[in-house]
Amino acid sequence: MFELLVASNNQHKIHEYEEMFSGYDIKIHSPKDLGINVNPDENGETYEANSLIKAQALAEFTKMPIIADDSGLNVVALNNFPGIHSSRFADSCGGNKFANPELIKKLEPYEDKSAFFTCVITLLNIEEKPVIFKGICPGIILSKPEGEGGFGYDPIFYSNEAKQCFGTASEDVKNKYSHRAKAMAQLIEYLKSKKLI
Repeated sequence: MFELLVASNNQHKIHEYEEMFSGYDIKIHSPKDLGINVNPDENGETYEANSLIKAQALAEFTKMPIIADDSGLNVVALNNFPGIHSSRFADSCGGNKFANPELIKKLEPYEDKSAFFTCVITLLNIEEKPVIFKGICPGIILSKPEGEGGFGYDPIFYSNEAKQCFGTASEDVKNKYSHRAKAMAQLIEYLKSKKLI
């Protein structure tokens, strides 16, 4: 069995990874499972830099293969805001319940409602250098939140490919079209090519 450490204590994210890896002989661990408690300062200027910071922070504690991702929502008319600051923007508003309407409000003066989710996954402890996988999910920002599903910015994001809001989408739909799913698909193909799974 291939064991993999996911650099996150976000249970939603851990659950998504478990769902996407189901069907493969992979055991997922969170830092908490291994008694690791690190909270690195994600001060990079790109998704790639931040995902590498998270992975390297854990690599100081284990030789186990590690994946770390950094993801965010990029709103085109707002110069790709909140982007790499997506989590911090939500936190500054008191959570996505308040951040989502605030983002809709910021976008009101603009005709262009297009947006895209980005996810960059960094894999460490397989090759000498980090291996990077990137997924992008295009869509638009809705005028009001929809659905009770998903998390984060999902209720205000309409996926062009899924043809529905991620707040109303099933896990199966999200696991097919999401930015994380696309980066994950590349990761899985890579692990298969290395005969690790």
